[in-house]
This record gives sequence, C-alpha cells and structure tokens, in this order.
Amino acid sequence: MNITQEICKILDSKKAQDIVVVDIRHLTVIADDFIICSGRSTTQVKALANYVDDEMSKLGREPLRSEGKQEGRWAVVDYGDVIVHIFHEETRRLYSLEQLWSDGTNVTRYSGE
Repeated sequence: MNITQEICKILDSKKAQDIVVVDIRHLTVIADDFIICSGRSTTQVKALANYVDDEMSKLGREPLRSEGKQEGRWAVVDYGDVIVHIFHEETRRLYSLEQLWSDGTNVTRYSGE
C-alpha cells in the first residue's frame, strides 16, 4: 500500500469527513499528492493530525514538518511526497483547496477499502 492510501485509511479509521486525494505532481514540485479531509470540531482536527503522526511514526515515516495542530482550524502534516490538510469544516469551505488545485481530472474521493 502506498503512503497516500495508508494515510487515507488512517484518517478514515478515525472518522475524518470527506477525504479526497488531489494528484498535484503535474502541477507543482512541492509534492505528489494532497490529502484533504475535514473534522467536525477543532478537537477532532487536532486528534486526526496527532493520530496520523502517531500511526505513520509506527510505520517509520516522520513528517518533515507540521503546522496548525494547536489551533485546530487547519492542520498541515508534510511527508514530502504527500501533504495532509486536515480542516475544520468551515475553514475548508473558505479555502476550497480541492477547487484551487483541481484540473478537472485529478481529484479522487476516498471511499474506504
């Protein structure tokens, strides 16, 4: 299983909402994929970010950096080739990253295993 699928599975197991993968490798060099999901509260956003960190550490993958965990509005965890964006629902609507990075064919909804 690749890192993108593994992170989606981890997020799904903790009830992250509306998980999408945006393939950005043909648009930028910053990463191959964005994973974008929502939490229903600031507490859930923080918990999701921490859980991804913990579970990926068990698999031997440490983030290059992470930001926003304390505030719980928008947490970003950067694994180099995959950048995870965990939004509070309202903040996600405001920034609309899926639409910003979409070319019409590169957004995939995660639907579980």
